Amino acid sequence: MSINRRTVARSVRALGVASASAALALGFAGNALACNISEFSAEAKCDGDKGVITVTDVDPSGIPATISVYLQNNGADLKKIGEQVVKGSREGVTITFAENWKPDAEYRVHVKAAGYVDEDIKPNLTTPSTACKKEEEPPAPSDAPTPSATPSTPAEETDTPTPTPSESESTAPADTESNVPSPATGDSGLAETGANSNTGLIAGIAIGLVALGGGAVFFGMRRRGASSDR
Repeated sequence: MSINRRTVARSVRALGVASASAALALGFAGNALACNISEFSAEAKCDGDKGVITVTDVDPSGIPATISVYLQNNGADLKKIGEQVVKGSREGVTITFAENWKPDAEYRVHVKAAGYVDEDIKPNLTTPSTACKKEEEPPAPSDAPTPSATPSTPAEETDTPTPTPSESESTAPADTESNVPSPATGDSGLAETGANSNTGLIAGIAIGLVALGGGAVFFGMRRRGASSDR
């Protein structure tokens, strides 16, 4: 039975299409098995009281990739924490960066595998809000009294009785008026009324004597004048 050329050509064409499809499928499969950014993950953990950053690679092809970790500050690299090479596996390979991170800090993790990937793990790594090492709390105050800075006064000094004031010191200020000598009884009467005083009588006599003396002088001068006229 002869085979038609047209049938042979169709068969060859169909085989070529199938081969091309298979090659394309294998190419996609190879790319799927190759290193990819989705196969990397980063995490901030605690190793005792110290912080660490771990990066895990689950690339089954085991293509070497360089991992770089940077501390971020306002969207820019503040400093480079470290750089390591990892070869992944289907089960996953984890590398660790010693970093005593602060709570709520941000880190950029970059993955570079030549010919496969050269980009950051998205989103950036943010550390937990609690630090690995808890801050020590201040000691609670004890019930014992705190000693004073200055030495206490000896008991003998505190028990010394306070000296009592002398009679002169204890006397009230109002009593000081009694120390001033009081005026005589007669003087006090004169100061208050003047009724028992002889001042008026003496003054009257003195005025009378002055008047008599003046009259005598006046008459003596008139006589002397009359004698001179004769």
